[in-house]
Amino acid sequence: MRIALFTETFLPKVDGIVTRLKHTVEHLQKQGDEVLIFSPEGGLKEYQGAKIHGIKGIPLPLYPELKLAIPTPSIRFTLQRFKPDLVHVVNPAVLGVGGIYYAKKLNIPLVASYHTHLPQYLHHYNIGALEGILWELLKLAHNQAKLNLCTSTAMVEELVNHGIERVDLWQRGVDTDSFHPSLASAQMRDKLSKGHGDAPLLLYVGRVSAEKEIDKIKPVLQSIPNARLAIVGNGPARDELETLFADTNTHFVGYLHGQDLGSAYASADAFIFTSSTETLGLVLLEAMAAGCPVVAARRGGIPDIVTDGVNGYMFEPDDPQGAIAATQRLLAHKNERELLRQNARLEAEKWNWASATKQLQSFYQEVVSGVESPSSPLKVG
Repeated sequence: MRIALFTETFLPKVDGIVTRLKHTVEHLQKQGDEVLIFSPEGGLKEYQGAKIHGIKGIPLPLYPELKLAIPTPSIRFTLQRFKPDLVHVVNPAVLGVGGIYYAKKLNIPLVASYHTHLPQYLHHYNIGALEGILWELLKLAHNQAKLNLCTSTAMVEELVNHGIERVDLWQRGVDTDSFHPSLASAQMRDKLSKGHGDAPLLLYVGRVSAEKEIDKIKPVLQSIPNARLAIVGNGPARDELETLFADTNTHFVGYLHGQDLGSAYASADAFIFTSSTETLGLVLLEAMAAGCPVVAARRGGIPDIVTDGVNGYMFEPDDPQGAIAATQRLLAHKNERELLRQNARLEAEKWNWASATKQLQSFYQEVVSGVESPSSPLKVG
């Protein structure tokens, strides 16, 4: 099958969406499908054999690492040359709207997927009053598709409740080879803790931005004597957060990649995730695969991943003491913590990118053939 993939973000950007797309493209190409990627221009011309058609973009004022790529007529000509069997639009916002337009114009079957809970993000940038308008725009875009995919059951329900039709669940995946408990390292622990490897080590990995609510980790850190916090990643809120955490034992590490990232997860005592806007929370799965116990907010896609008290701890996001109590409990009970590590790894081993991509291929076949599979019980609308 020939698939034209439109995405608002791709390499060299690093985030959960890009991680999913990287593995998806890799497995599609390996299995004989041909993918053409439309994304904001980033210097790459191909990835894993898939050609990249870059569109010039304008840095987003609130988040310069993200670029708004305005659709151009070149998209139509490139699509006509490629002759795709299907167009898949990821998080249609600007470039993705062009993908929707040309798919309809050229009568190409259309799939869309929802990965970023933008309506909730608005509240963290003091423009929450626009949430209703954004949902209407999202509904208008997504309802052009023959199938809309979400990465958690909570997001399936959210989209359906807001009038988006033909919604189904695209299963999660994680690279259990790159993220493995065996990568634990005293050297990495020393690096993350700035030379205090014997101290309790808390870890955050992800975008350093307002919607991730990293500021809520500060009281957790302060409640644990001698604890250290490593924040891995980057983003527009870094300067503000460095000021906020200046009086604490916090190390802003910046980006880590490959084995270094896997080692960071495996070397920490607890992964703290206070975000309440997650459609899935891929970094949680990565931490679990590396055997790092997680403490996370009970909202969005997170309950799909974490079973409270079995493979991690959850807390109510509106309870300021919840994350503190859960983290203190995790660090205070070594035997329980080791059991959580083992169970977290076992949970991660259930989910791999090969099976997630195989499921996606089945969805593609359904859309192209126009036949709904009876094995899609979550589909609504």
